[in-house]
Amino acid sequence: MDRKSLLPIGQFSQASGLSITALRHYDASGVLVPAFVDPVSGYRYFRRDQVRTAQSVRALRRLDIPVEEVRRLLDGGQEALATALRAHLAAAERRLETQRSLVHGLLSRMTEGADMTHHVTARQGPAERILVVGATVDNSGLDPFLRRAYQEMYAVAGRGPLTFAGPAFVRFHGVCDDENETLVEACLPFWEDGAQPAGLPEGMNVRDLPESTLACTRIEGAAAAFPRILGAYDAVADWISEHGFAFAGPVRMIYRRWTGTPDDPGNRLEIAWPIDEPADD
Repeated sequence: MDRKSLLPIGQFSQASGLSITALRHYDASGVLVPAFVDPVSGYRYFRRDQVRTAQSVRALRRLDIPVEEVRRLLDGGQEALATALRAHLAAAERRLETQRSLVHGLLSRMTEGADMTHHVTARQGPAERILVVGATVDNSGLDPFLRRAYQEMYAVAGRGPLTFAGPAFVRFHGVCDDENETLVEACLPFWEDGAQPAGLPEGMNVRDLPESTLACTRIEGAAAAFPRILGAYDAVADWISEHGFAFAGPVRMIYRRWTGTPDDPGNRLEIAWPIDEPADD
């Protein structure tokens, strides 16, 4: 091979902005393989047209894209790379918006206190018979799951036809955010003395919930969208702790009014946490 047409690794490092150590790592991982390796010295040489590829690798890594993903993207061609970059940018913008909202929420709590933003009260929740569909999801999978679950349940309710006994709600058995997944149950209350559902699809069942005391706060509009809604959960949890109650079951997100768009100003949600008197030690 004519080495005059190739760049030795030192020059290639300068041209690409990648260190020699990084170039050796990308060679070993198959991301950026030299055009020629001297069999005696082991010295690496690169084609001049590989400089642009190396610059792309550098940019992709600065975007915190893993090495294996970088290799896949570069092998997929320019159109696939452009699509992936747009998706990456959209995800980064969502993360930034989430972080911005969380920071503003923390600052608000520090300066005003949670009780200034969310008014928490206690009320009695009736015993309810509900249709239930559950799944273990994180925040990214929450909306698709809920849309699918309620579509299935309303179809079953229409065949009954069931008489709705209250607003639909969701039960969260743990933390559901971008970093954690938990069991989430979509619930649809119906009148237990009326028609009963039959021929339930797999994964759907009927359950009876007992009467309970609920610590509640209501939110609306943009405050009902993630991540701002987390402040409502925190406010209710703080109220329960400060008033000496015990947490008595999964927290509920109740749809008082829902347009289908998370930040619609017409949305009205209620965060309701079952509580009980603390057990004696």
